[in-house]
Amino acid sequence: RISNFGNSTSSGLRGGIMGDRRGGQAESRPDRLWSPSDLSAFLIIPEKTLREWRYKGYGPPWRKLGKHVRYEPDAVKSWFDQLTSEADVA
Repeated sequence: RISNFGNSTSSGLRGGIMGDRRGGQAESRPDRLWSPSDLSAFLIIPEKTLREWRYKGYGPPWRKLGKHVRYEPDAVKSWFDQLTSEADVA
């Protein structure tokens, strides 16, 4: 049997956190990493802003896998919660 390895549309990797383009549910695996596009949709900010943040050393922690930038959802949520906590203290 031939697998569909490498076909991102069937693997769920391109579905994003808001659901895939075919109207299905978002990938719910806890180990799934977010792309800049996924994070942009989650934070409702442009991808360009994320690029600028990475360049300036600001924003949620990220990793580079080859030429691809990825974010861990739990780390993003912790970063976001920390921003809220710091605003409450100030």
